[in-house]
Amino acid sequence: MKEQNQQEIMNQLLQLVAPGTAFREGLENVLRAKTGALIVVGYSPEVMEVVDGGFSINCDFTPNYLYELAKMDGAIILSEDLRRILYANTQLIPNSSIPSSETGIRHRTAERVAKQTGKLVVSISQRRNVITLYQGNLRYALKEIGVILTKANQAIQTLEKYKAVLNQAFTNLSALEFEELVTLQEVAHVIQRVEMVLRIKMEIKRYINELGTEGRLISMQMDELVGGVEEDAWFLLKDYAKDNSDERLREIKNGLKKLGSEELLDAPHIIRLIGYANPGAMADEAVSPRGYRLLNKIPRLPLVVMHNLVERFGHLSNIVTASSEELDEVDGIGEARARAIKEGLKRIQEQMFIDRQI
Repeated sequence: MKEQNQQEIMNQLLQLVAPGTAFREGLENVLRAKTGALIVVGYSPEVMEVVDGGFSINCDFTPNYLYELAKMDGAIILSEDLRRILYANTQLIPNSSIPSSETGIRHRTAERVAKQTGKLVVSISQRRNVITLYQGNLRYALKEIGVILTKANQAIQTLEKYKAVLNQAFTNLSALEFEELVTLQEVAHVIQRVEMVLRIKMEIKRYINELGTEGRLISMQMDELVGGVEEDAWFLLKDYAKDNSDERLREIKNGLKKLGSEELLDAPHIIRLIGYANPGAMADEAVSPRGYRLLNKIPRLPLVVMHNLVERFGHLSNIVTASSEELDEVDGIGEARARAIKEGLKRIQEQMFIDRQI
């Protein structure tokens, strides 16, 4: 959970300084001028404790004002929302006992202020031509747009390959579901593939946040590739988790995010996570899906109706073999919807076996 929170904080920071924002324009102006700068975002009692001297400005923020004020040696204090410049030419005196891995005075001060106040502190190196962000224990050096674009495109190519493998895994699983031959080993394999795709997606989202307005095409490509994956993953867990309550499924999803790379590739670990106490012995045991994932592929079938079907028939195989009259007896299903369910499942089954042969 801690790693997840740090990832969320990092994404928020990257959005604040993304290309296309007035703040990033001001930082780039300072960078090009090679004057260096130390900027604190947010003013609070904790910040007041480390600020000495300088003068109050309290004016609207503009990139040009930031650039001009950075010509002075002192630090600049901005409002939390980045709309106003509050103080300029201040001296920051953080607690010297706070550990710092930095060597330069400006960067060491920035790191200590960030740890002491919890605020975002931006240090622009005069010699190294680098913008570094600090907040709490987080440290991140912004990269050039070209470098990020290259990495983002490489990540998109990797995502395409992993998504193709995931599609095939889902196809194989669906065919096995109709044949009633699914084992927990196959379920764990698909869950692993889903989580790998979602992790690559999170990495690309960080690149998109850092690219700002330059990341629109990457964002469109990513959305096209992973659209529907999280929904499929949710219904996959709803089909196979021992306890498939929404609260428990959220716990499983969070548990998957916390797994290290080796743990994620360990099938018994995944099987245990979805609620089976003896994963080693049960890995090759047959297991029946409840049917949510495939029912979700039938157009205009509400979740409440899916739930009623599963409550009435228990498993997908019973729903598939049920007659239209039996389906009609379920709450929320009339004659027309019963026929649509029968035809929908038949169409999905035929398509799955075709896709499996390709």
